[in-house]
Parts: sequence; C-alpha cells; structure tokens
Amino acid sequence: ELRQQEDITIFLTTHYMDEAEHCDRIAIMDMGELKVLDTPEALKAGVGTDRVQLTTADDEAALAALADRFGVEGTTSEGKLTIAVPDGERFVPRLFEELGVPIHSVSVARPTLDDVFMNITGRTIRDAEASAGERFRAATAAFRGGR
Repeated sequence: ELRQQEDITIFLTTHYMDEAEHCDRIAIMDMGELKVLDTPEALKAGVGTDRVQLTTADDEAALAALADRFGVEGTTSEGKLTIAVPDGERFVPRLFEELGVPIHSVSVARPTLDDVFMNITGRTIRDAEASAGERFRAATAAFRGGR
C-alpha cells in the first residue's frame, strides 16, 4: 500500500518465505550472487509441478495404474503415494475417474517459495542460513586472531 501511494521501491531482506510471498518481485541470492528475479507466481510456476499425495486401498496397483493410464511415476513413503503433475487440481478428478483403485484421501500441494529456493540453490533455506552462520563465525574468528 505504501509503495503504491508514494510510488517508491521498498527493499526487504528476509529468510522467511511467507513474508517474501507478499512482495511484487523476489530476488533470490546465493553466496552473494543474484540467481533469479521475478514475481512469486512466476518463480513457483518455474518449479513446474504440483505434488499430489494420496492414500489408496492398494498402493502397488495404484502405482501400476498411474504408470499405465497416466504415464506418471509415483513414490510411496509412510503409507502415502506421491506423484508430480503439472496441474494437480485438474488431474485429481481424472485420477478418481480412471485410477481403478479405491482412493481414501488426496491432497494437492502447489510449489512454494521454499521449493523455488531449493530448486535454484540446491539447498534448503535452513541449510543456507546455517552455512552463512558458519562463514560469519569463521570470518569473526579470523579477524580476532589477526589482532
């Protein structure tokens, strides 16, 4: 609101992706290098896929049906089957119609800015924070030792 009223640019630095989500544009930097600059929506779309997670009556049969009917590979972990598809909300109705295996539950997760950060840097934001802290401690120790 302030940005629009005053026609100004506001720079916000944060490690909290839920805060960054409210920005018009986001720049992701890694080790001091600008990696990407775009809108939150465009960055998330660049990740490419939604994650559809489901529980079924028979995961093995569901995995086979996903590969056969949809050309989609899935993984199972902790009793849940997960697949990656371009548009999860459009895929789910087809899944119910064509899977041929009873589905007990289903959820769709869109890419998040955390997913974007991981995709671009190869690290989670927490890993990046930890390595930045280690570099700071090492630089501080070197500075103190040089006195």
